[in-house]
Amino acid sequence: MFRRLYEAVVRASGHPRAPWALAALAFAESSFFPIPPDVMLAPMALAERARAWRFAAIATLGSVAGGILGYWIGAIFLESLLPWLKELGYYHGYETARDWFSQYGFWAVLLAGFSPIPYKVFTIAAGAVAMPFVPFVLASAVGRGARFFLVAGLVRWFGPVFEQHLLKYIDWIGWATVALVVVGIAVYRFV
Repeated sequence: MFRRLYEAVVRASGHPRAPWALAALAFAESSFFPIPPDVMLAPMALAERARAWRFAAIATLGSVAGGILGYWIGAIFLESLLPWLKELGYYHGYETARDWFSQYGFWAVLLAGFSPIPYKVFTIAAGAVAMPFVPFVLASAVGRGARFFLVAGLVRWFGPVFEQHLLKYIDWIGWATVALVVVGIAVYRFV
């Protein structure tokens, strides 16, 4: 099922209304859909390199808007969503996100933009633990924006070779980025 969804998203990246589809995909992925917008952003940035930054901005705006929906879903409907999170295998990710919020707050959302844990888990958890709304939106914009602009920039500069490696190693890249940021925060606090 997910393979067909992935292939459909990649095919949609060549459509004239692809920017709208990218915004919709980014919105949906931040609140309920399993396919990340990177799979559409990368081919779009590759096909129209001059518009790569525009596509990254569209993905960021769509993702932040979807994150806001996820936040309100968590704030209002968490109790009824817990069985669904368990059934889909997201419950462990939800627990991790909840623990990160209790330790890092704003930084947890910022790091979530790069984490391979589905972003929707963080948005729902942010609402469930009643994270302050404005810092949540700001952290979402910075974290998701950094991720999408990085993807668009790397695809724009390095082309098809990078796109293939990006899609193959996106989880490893995400965890490496999270580790670097955590080390940076620890060094900053220690020094």
